[in-house]
This record gives sequence, structure tokens and C-alpha cells, in this order.
Amino acid sequence: MSELQRNGARLHYKVSGIGPPVLFTHGFAGTSRIWQGQSVALASRNTIIAWDMRGHGRSRVVGDDSIGGEGSIGGEGSIGGEGSIGDECLFSVDETLDDMAAILDHLGHERAVIGGHSLGGYMALAFYQKYPERVRSLLLLATGPGYRSDEARAEWNTMAKGLGQRIEKYGLEELKKLDRSMDPDEHESALELARAARGMLVQRNSQIIDSLPNIRIPTLVVVGKKDRQYVAASDYMVEKLPNAELVSIPNAGHAVNLHQPELFNRAAQKFLDRVE
Repeated sequence: MSELQRNGARLHYKVSGIGPPVLFTHGFAGTSRIWQGQSVALASRNTIIAWDMRGHGRSRVVGDDSIGGEGSIGGEGSIGGEGSIGDECLFSVDETLDDMAAILDHLGHERAVIGGHSLGGYMALAFYQKYPERVRSLLLLATGPGYRSDEARAEWNTMAKGLGQRIEKYGLEELKKLDRSMDPDEHESALELARAARGMLVQRNSQIIDSLPNIRIPTLVVVGKKDRQYVAASDYMVEKLPNAELVSIPNAGHAVNLHQPELFNRAAQKFLDRVE
């Protein structure tokens, strides 16, 4: 993998193939490894860019062990809620979006197809909100647009903060309780992944879900039929997005591109060929 340094972070990314660029972002506690199949299958007609978000995989914040932590500055106004100033400033959604833009800049791409899985799909929607001129189309896997209800958002945020606390307290082995298929060895720092939970997973408002009717670029929404948590969210997004289509893949759960790679790659390539 290659490395890009930006605003206190070492960002690791991998580029495969040739053609119009596609930037893929993984979900929480995932890494760029989930896109290995796409880096091969889609690379004959596209440039596939996969990266590790801050605190994930090999992407680290320089000197992070000295910032934040228990008793540090935070509060209800920060993205991390009761988390540290390190969570807010260095592991925020905005930093993640700027990381994505920096990778595209570094590779010389003004525009790209922006794709993502789970949290990465939410980041793709947020990236369009911040940098609409840089997005050719969206490719969303097993994701949701956040919450309009304050009560539902508060419940989600309680889960995210609790997950961050458990990872910080018990270490990366806690990931196996989240999903038995996760490999703790893929990550270098439990502390940074915990801060990513408090900084990236926590949601502050309904901006993303409210923005869906205004996203008029071509969008492909993909969900596994066994992924019960995200089937309804996928249906909702396709209903609200003016130029979206849904692909529901049988015998697939949340990791839809890993469970049914051939079906996913076929749908993705058909979509990419059409929008380029």
C-alpha cells in the first residue's frame, strides 16, 4: 500500500487498474481489504482506489497516544459527544471527508465515483454533501442515511459510544463480539479505533437523510437480502433518491460484496459502464 500524510495522519491506500476512478471506503472496524475482489474484478475498466480510514487498518494519527483520553476536553457540542478533543478534531466525519478529497487530489482526480460499505456508504453521502462537484456517481453498499428522529439518533449514539468504550477497555478482541468474521490483527491500535467509534459513528443531526431528495446523480444501492438491518434503509434511500436503483442480492448478509462477489461485481460494473 501507499501512504499519504495529511493533517496529523498517515493514510494508507491502494490503487489498482486503469480507467475512470472509483474511491471505495470501508465500514467501521473494516479495512481496505474488503475491496480486494473489486480491485481485481473491476480494474480492467476502472481505477480502483481503496483506503483505510483514520484509526483503521494501517492508517494512524501521528502521536495519537498523547491526545485525548479520559478526562480530556469534550462535551455535548462535539462530534464525539462525551469523547475527547482528539475524537472531535482528528477522528471526525469532516476529517474523513477531507482525507477522501486529499487522496483524490494526490492521485490527480478531480472527480470520481464514490462508493462505500456501511459507515463508508454514509461517508460517501456526506462527501457528496460537502464536495458535490467531485462526485460522478454514488455506489452504496449495505448502508443507511442516518436518522431524522432525535430519539433514534440518540439510541444509535449510545451504541457507538459504548462500542468505543468497550474497544478501549478490552482491546481489539472485542471486535469478534461485534462480528466473528472480523480480524483484530488487521488494526494497529485499539485506542484509535475506539476514538473512530466516538468520532465517526456518532451522528449529530439529520442533514444526510434530509439531503437525499437533492442528490440527483446516478446512484446504485446494493444490499444483501439477509441483511435485515439495512434492507429497509436501502428501500428508503431508493425511494427518496431521484436517480437511484436498487440491487438486492440473494444469499448475502451485511458484507454483500464478500458473500456474493460475482453478483456484486457484475452489478457494479454494469452501473459503472453506464455512468462513465
